Amino acid sequence: MNDSSWGAPPQAGYWGPSDRGPVQGAAPAGPAYDAHYAQQTRPMPIVPDVPDHGGDQDDEQGAARLSGPLFDESQSAQPYAAAPRNPEPMPDVPQPAQPQPQKKSAGRDLGAAIGVGVGLGVVIIASLFVVKAVFVGVIAIAVVVGLWELTKRLDERKGIKAPLVPLAVGGAAMVVAGYVRGSEGAWVAMALTALAVLVWRMTEPPEGYLKDVTAGLFAAFYVPFLATFVAMMLMADDGPWRVLTFLVLTVVSDTGAYAVGWRFGRTKLAPRISPGKTREGLLGAVAFAMAAGALCMQFAIDGGAWWQGLLLGLAVAVSATLGDLGESMIKRDLGIKDMGTLLPGHGGIMDRLDSLLPTAPVVWLLLVVFVGSG
Repeated sequence: MNDSSWGAPPQAGYWGPSDRGPVQGAAPAGPAYDAHYAQQTRPMPIVPDVPDHGGDQDDEQGAARLSGPLFDESQSAQPYAAAPRNPEPMPDVPQPAQPQPQKKSAGRDLGAAIGVGVGLGVVIIASLFVVKAVFVGVIAIAVVVGLWELTKRLDERKGIKAPLVPLAVGGAAMVVAGYVRGSEGAWVAMALTALAVLVWRMTEPPEGYLKDVTAGLFAAFYVPFLATFVAMMLMADDGPWRVLTFLVLTVVSDTGAYAVGWRFGRTKLAPRISPGKTREGLLGAVAFAMAAGALCMQFAIDGGAWWQGLLLGLAVAVSATLGDLGESMIKRDLGIKDMGTLLPGHGGIMDRLDSLLPTAPVVWLLLVVFVGSG
C-alpha cells in the first residue's frame, strides 16, 4: 500500500489478507473489518471512476479479489490511478536551437583599417617622391611616436621607466644621421644615444637603474636604429623606388599571410606567442612576397632581375613574420593586445612598425648585394 496516497500506515490488528481465514466461496462486497478497528483507522479517500471488478471474480491464481479498499499490499494501486479516458496530447517539447556555425572574423574594424592604411600610403608615397627630406621627417616622427608608445607601455605594465627624452632626441638624430652619413652616421648616433640614456637616468634614485637603462638601450636599437636602414635606402639614386619596394613587399607579405591564413589556416605556427598565425599563412606570405618581389626587382629597381626578386621576397616574408612574432612576444609579456590606439583598426604606430623594422636591414643589405649601394 502506498503510504503517501492512502494516508497512515495500517494499525495493529488490521485485517489484511493474511489475517482472514481461508475464503469460502465469493468474498463479501463490503468492508471486512469490525467496528472496534474502524475507530482506529482513517477512512480511505474516495477515488472517482474506479472500475467495477464485481463481487465474485477470481484472478489467474484462483485467489478472490475484493472489490472494496481491502487488498493485499503486494497488489498495485494502478486501478485507482488509471489514465483518463480522453487523455490530452502531450505538448511538444521544444528542441534546443542548433548552434549556427560562426563565421570567421578578422578581429578588427576592416573598414577603419583599410581607410587608415590608404591614408598612410598616400602620405608616404607623396612625401617619398616629392622631396626626400620630407620622407625622412615622416620616418623621424614615426620613430618618436613609436618610442613613446613602447616606453609608456613598459612603465604602465612593468614599472620600467626608460628615459623617453634622450631616446626621442637621439632616435630622430639617428634617422637623420643615417640619411646624411650612411651606416657610419647611424652607428655614431646610436652610441651617443646610449650614452645619453645612461647619464639621463642618473638624475633619479638608483633603485631600478639597471632595468631602466637596459630597457632604454633595447628601445634605442629596436625602433630608431633599425629605422635608419630605411633612410639609408633613400640615399641611392633610385632611393624612392627602393623604399617603395621595401614597403610593398612587407605589406604584400602581411596581406598574403592574412588572406591565406584566414581562409585555409589550420596548423598553428607559434600558438604560445601568436595563436592567430598559421603555417598556411606563412606559405601565403612567402608566395605573395616572392611574386611581388620578382615584379619589383624586374621593373622598379635599376639593374635588378626577377630571380633576385624571388630571393628578396622570400627573405622579406621570413623577416616580416619574425618581426611580427617578436612584437607579439613583447605584448604578451606586457599583457596587452595593442601598443596603442592612435590608428583606428590598426592599434598604435608600433603595431604597424612590427614587421617593417626588422625587414628594413634585410632589404637594404640584399639590395646592396644585388645592385650596389647606388
